[in-house]
Amino acid sequence: MAYSIKSWFTVTKLTWLFLALCIICISASIYTYQRIQQIHAFNQAVSAGKTPETDRQSFEAKFATALYLAKRERYKEATLLFTQLLPKANPQQKAAVQYNVGNMFFLRGLAINGTNMTLRNEAEYFIRQAKTAYQASLKLDNTQWDARHNMDRLLTMLPGTPTPGVGESDTPGLIMGNIPVGLP
Repeated sequence: MAYSIKSWFTVTKLTWLFLALCIICISASIYTYQRIQQIHAFNQAVSAGKTPETDRQSFEAKFATALYLAKRERYKEATLLFTQLLPKANPQQKAAVQYNVGNMFFLRGLAINGTNMTLRNEAEYFIRQAKTAYQASLKLDNTQWDARHNMDRLLTMLPGTPTPGVGESDTPGLIMGNIPVGLP
């Protein structure tokens, strides 16, 4: 009972093999077409600010919802959603989350501060939170030019960190407070 290769390549067997292969290809094409339509519907729903029909639990859907809430100035809910996304995200997604959190804090600080370039306490808190978020974003993905630009704007608004002992007068203050000033 010797098997030959020719017994595998009969017309009937090849016909069934190509028919099965054709059915698999058609099934894969139909699935791909349906998936493309779902993605298109998802993108349109997200663009319109509606809940998508598919992929509701995906990172992208939650990110889009948080971004929508931030644009509607519902910052607390958006911040909560963004922070819930961090454990599931890859480094680039984490950088995007941190960037958007920084934007929310920055906008809140600017809204409180107005056009005044000197910061009040509450506005300074939000600006410092934005700085922290932008720094985290840049640590995760240093190629984000928008985060760098916003960080530069923040740094021009924040007051400089005072050096202990250096003030407006000539008295040394904290550093050399016990040393007498002037000649005896």
